[in-house]
Formats: sequence, C-alpha cells, structure tokens
Amino acid sequence: MTTSAWLLFLTISLVTALSPGPGILLAVSNAVSWGPRKTLWSSAGNVLGVFSVSAAAMAGLGTLLHTSAWLFAVLKTVGAVYLVYLGWRQWTSKTSMFDAPLPTDTQPEKTNAAMFRQGLLVALTNPKSILFFTALFPQFIRPEAPVLPQFLALTSAFATCVLISHVTYVLLARHTHRWFGTPRRARIFNRLSGGAFGLLGLSLLRLKSPQ
Repeated sequence: MTTSAWLLFLTISLVTALSPGPGILLAVSNAVSWGPRKTLWSSAGNVLGVFSVSAAAMAGLGTLLHTSAWLFAVLKTVGAVYLVYLGWRQWTSKTSMFDAPLPTDTQPEKTNAAMFRQGLLVALTNPKSILFFTALFPQFIRPEAPVLPQFLALTSAFATCVLISHVTYVLLARHTHRWFGTPRRARIFNRLSGGAFGLLGLSLLRLKSPQ
C-alpha cells in the first residue's frame, strides 16, 4: 500500500474509532465506575471483538449479511437486546463509585473476565461493524498480493486506533470523575449513559438490511 493510502486508511480508522459508539460508551461507563485499570479488560475484549469482526468480514460474512435477511435480523436483534440490557443495568444502578476515589485494584463485584466478556460481546453483536469492514477493506486490499498479511496489517492498525480512542476517553472520564462527586450528579450520569445504551440498541433495530 502506498503511503498516501495508508494515511487515508489511518485517518478513516481513527475518526471512526473516536466517534462515540457502544464500545466508547462502555469504556467511559466502566472507567468512572471501576477505574482505568479494570477498564483495560473491557477494552481488550473490544479489541479482540474488532479482530473477530474483521476476520468475519474478510471471510465473507459481510456479503452473507447483504444476502440473508434473517441472519441480518438475528444479529442486529441480539446486538440491540444486549445494548438495551446494559442500558437498563446502568439506569437502575443503585450504587456509584463517584463518591469515592477511582479504584485501581481488582474488585470482587466485577471480575476481569466479566469486563473482558462485556467488551467482546459489544463488539461482536454490532452488525454495523461487519458492514463497515466489508465496505472499507476492499478499498485498500490489493488483489494481486497475499490476503492474510494485508488483513493483519489493516486490522492491527484499526485495532490500535480503537485502543487509542478508548484510552483517550478513559483519561477524560478520570479527569471528570470528581465533578460527579455528589449522588445527584452520579445518578444523572447513570441515567444518561443508561439511556444512551438504550438508544444505541434501538438504533440497531432501525438498521435496515443492506440487500
């Protein structure tokens, strides 16, 4: 790939990764509730999900979603239900970590495995991601060159952009943590983030099949 093509791909990837979405919202929510260190586990799960979604798109799942209305409907419904569930959990949460210093040690209430699984599921159940990779990658793949090295290079670059965006938002959340030091502001945050999860889930239900 030429230098100009790489720069274009990296720009598109970084802008896309920095755009607020389920992964970003989850990272911010976990950062203010559990601390930056534990949030790395959900971000790691999200990055693995990006790799998996990218591989699925390269393997032809994106094309299958274009041609199979029922598969598209099942995937988007699963993704929507999971996001609405996360929103309901956040909205009805009775506890908040805002009135205490940001935690840095492992907490029994939320295991690292649970954080990792949460980030992974958010990435895997979003059909928009598969359609995005299906539309983006062909523009930068050279048909005459081996596909696997190109897949690894493009996906690694995109995953790095995702990780950078998560770290950026987590640091911002850490600096705004003290502003949410009152129960009222903490409750407002829970309601806003919970509502945002729900709206993202409902937006998936409105997503029409690309066929």
